[in-house]
Amino acid sequence: MLKFTPILLAILYALAMYRFSVWRTSRELDERSTELADARLKTLTDRMAEALDLPRIKVHIYEIDPVNGLAAPDGRIFITRGFYRKYQSGEVSAEELSSVIAHELGHVALGHSRRRMIDFSGQNALRAALAMVLGRILPGIGIWIANMLTTLLAARLSRSDEYEADAYAAALLTKAGIGTGPQKTLFTKLEALTQSRAGVVPAWLMSHPKTQERIAALEALEHRWQQA
Repeated sequence: MLKFTPILLAILYALAMYRFSVWRTSRELDERSTELADARLKTLTDRMAEALDLPRIKVHIYEIDPVNGLAAPDGRIFITRGFYRKYQSGEVSAEELSSVIAHELGHVALGHSRRRMIDFSGQNALRAALAMVLGRILPGIGIWIANMLTTLLAARLSRSDEYEADAYAAALLTKAGIGTGPQKTLFTKLEALTQSRAGVVPAWLMSHPKTQERIAALEALEHRWQQA
């Protein structure tokens, strides 16, 4: 029984972390967000809503400076204040920002946002369990190996989700008459907007795929649609 103790503790830890993470995320978003009110963007989100047969798509502004979009576990869509400022200054077009909204809608529709919260808790639990086991077998470096393995796993899962959300957004934008052009042009801007080091960090260590790989995947999709 004792040899299974680390595994049981890891499971309990994962459950506790999941509950706490959901509560903390919801509270943070509730306290630091307001509904987005922008006439140009609403015109575009209304077109996407019509394509999805929805009455409306509600978007919130999350009051933080980093350029990002996110989908909460409860299905809400957020654009950061930093991203919205880029749009207001003309660095990002309304169509490009709408492609971010479409991408986050993809995460919601495909179950990524809720699963990511579970994955995050599970990865922390896995890291704790591996650290306990490897720490006994390889004192001094066991914890380092456990951290590296779980980081690699998280990055791989995240990249897969990004490709799927990109494909969903491409289909939605096409159906809404916006097209994939803004999606691709935004990809070329994202590294500068987010001050990314995508050219330095190996792709297999990144949580998002490389820009050219994302564009290539979209173009492959478009080619298949044209052939159908």
